[in-house]
Amino acid sequence: MKAVAIFPEAREIKIVEHEEPRLSSPTEVKLRVLEVGICGTDKEICAFDYGTPPKESPYLLLGHESLSEVVETGAGVSRLKRGDLVVASVRRPCPHETCVACRMGRPDFCATGDFTERGIKEQHGYLTEFVVDDERYMNVVPAHLREVGVLVEPLTIAEKALVEVWHMQKRLPWWFSPPGGETDAPAAAVAPPPHENAGGREWLYQRAVVLGAGPVGLLGAMALVVAGFDTYVYSREPATSDKARLVGSFGGKYISAETHAVEALAEQVGGIDLVYEAVGASGLAFEVLQHLETNGVFVFTGVPGRKAPVTIDTDLLMRNLVLRNQVAFGTVNAGRDAFEAAIRDLGIFQQRWPEAVKSLITSRVPIEEHRDLLLGKAGGIKNVIKLS
Repeated sequence: MKAVAIFPEAREIKIVEHEEPRLSSPTEVKLRVLEVGICGTDKEICAFDYGTPPKESPYLLLGHESLSEVVETGAGVSRLKRGDLVVASVRRPCPHETCVACRMGRPDFCATGDFTERGIKEQHGYLTEFVVDDERYMNVVPAHLREVGVLVEPLTIAEKALVEVWHMQKRLPWWFSPPGGETDAPAAAVAPPPHENAGGREWLYQRAVVLGAGPVGLLGAMALVVAGFDTYVYSREPATSDKARLVGSFGGKYISAETHAVEALAEQVGGIDLVYEAVGASGLAFEVLQHLETNGVFVFTGVPGRKAPVTIDTDLLMRNLVLRNQVAFGTVNAGRDAFEAAIRDLGIFQQRWPEAVKSLITSRVPIEEHRDLLLGKAGGIKNVIKLS
């Protein structure tokens, strides 16, 4: 079967004929891959920054953002049936018994670093015609999300961040006390309650800023709007750009870095309670962190490349973190809870803003045109390789 592979030692990227996989255990399913989204990680792998083939293989099959159809199931499969649409998770547990996270089915919190990742680290990815994997890594997508289901995996980045924000902000008992007491619902499922404080603000922890207007940033902004936040997107494109109009179409507000420095951003927002960083620019991130409000949360999701050192006022940042009771954390990969939240919220996005969600996918191209997306300067938001 056809697949797109990277050969790190030879520094080559090409279509290969890869052996079609077969079921080998009762809990496995065989998938026909329909679509694979291309992201910055894929491009960095194709620039040979990282990417590790499976042992004894000279190449790594690419692709980790997938949408597939179940075509065959093992005798022990109970949740899936032929014809189901699924998005498969990316990370697989490490083998160490001492890693509590992996033993509990949460390799996104792996403590050893010996996890594997489909299409990234020591496991072949989804940029191929067929894949076999265990049922436990499958997340069912409703049929009505067929046209946008490939966006589930990138959306899990924001959903995991919101789950963590929700748990962290329960440190503040007034932030959200649902009827009937405690809940473990993620932030994406609920909005903070009305509250008047000394500043006359309608909500506590309402104002969120998204750094970056790429796919991860825009999907995160949609999730924040659904969660009830007054959401601002800060990016380099001018205020008259298509991305700015897109942000406005789903209820966000767009502020251009072209016309607003970070101080002007903070002034226009009027107090930043949550920052969702989705651009991988450390200088910008730490500059915005200086303007985070008391009790605020800053979420890092980007991984900057190795560039020149950035000068920051570490005394100011540390002072603010302590005296303002702030939280700053990083998040990577996702568990089943984030996948389920992403599928749920993508359905809400499609219901509320069908044209906006559709416009996130800029192009769908056949596998033969993979080089344009992986090595070229393909524009737009999310570009997808269509396999079926």
